[in-house]
Amino acid sequence: MRKKIDINDNLLTKVKIISAFEDISVKHLLEKAVSFYVEYKENELLKSLTNGEKEDLGFLLLMQQSDRNDVVTREEVINILDR
Repeated sequence: MRKKIDINDNLLTKVKIISAFEDISVKHLLEKAVSFYVEYKENELLKSLTNGEKEDLGFLLLMQQSDRNDVVTREEVINILDR
């Protein structure tokens, strides 16, 4: 997906200089910067969550990873809970 963004000339010059020092393209540098910022904000958000909210988020992530087509019978659930 190609997106156009407006960047002021001073910032663009700085980005070009950094990309030259890092020996990567401006596009790659901006992608890394955005990824870093998103990860930073996610970590900041996680630190501010209560333990209950962290548990809820963990359960949500586990549910998203589960196979929705994999089903078990009621008896299998009851047997596991009775152990």
